[in-house]
Amino acid sequence: MLDSECIEQCTHRNNVQSSEKPHVYKVGIYGWRKRCLYFFVLLLMILILVNLALTIWIVKVMNFTIDGMGNLRITEKGLKLEGDSEFLQPLYAKEIQSRPGSPLFLQSSKNVSVNILNGKNQLVTQLIAGSSGVRAQGKMLEVKSSTGKLLFSADDQEVVVGAERLRVTAPKGIQILAEAGDIQATCRSDLRLESKDGEITLDARRIRLLRLPEGKASPSGTTTRQTVYEVCVCPNGKLFLSQAGTGSTCQISNNVCL
Repeated sequence: MLDSECIEQCTHRNNVQSSEKPHVYKVGIYGWRKRCLYFFVLLLMILILVNLALTIWIVKVMNFTIDGMGNLRITEKGLKLEGDSEFLQPLYAKEIQSRPGSPLFLQSSKNVSVNILNGKNQLVTQLIAGSSGVRAQGKMLEVKSSTGKLLFSADDQEVVVGAERLRVTAPKGIQILAEAGDIQATCRSDLRLESKDGEITLDARRIRLLRLPEGKASPSGTTTRQTVYEVCVCPNGKLFLSQAGTGSTCQISNNVCL
């Protein structure tokens, strides 16, 4: 009896379960989630296209190439910069050259400074070109010609002018002062002192005129030998010595002027 009842109950339960509809579980994204996903995918594609377009535009405007960017080119010797350029920060370079046949142009709103430092990062030479003028600071200054001849040099000890001719044009006068040393003027040809409106003054304890020629007295003059002479001036400006007498002997010893 128990076995038959169990069989009937199991059969009834199976019939009831078979009569119910099976549950279907859907896999995927549906509804508003699906629409949001499509929206984000579309937005991402638009951003990619805009980014690509901007990249192409920047490459075109900045003139990016394999060799460099814009007027800046990368060569075997270094960087080559063409056209007008502006540097807002310090520029460090071993050598700066212009294009062959073109000048190197530096422009500044205030001044242009060139500083030379030693190994201890101390300033040893400086060149400043500004609105007030050009100022140089260093141990020595040299100016040479294209052939290498020294034209001008200056240091703490001396100033040398090596040009063939020195011309000084000063309408208000020239003053040469040596407070602790000598002034020496040496020339190969003529040394000319000329004053058109004033006079030439030689003010010293002793004035030496070396190697002046000695005039010979005429036969009618005195022939006494002595060591006292007077300085005579010819009409053409020549100086000579004549033996001093009770009066002037320049007239009788003027054979140097001939």
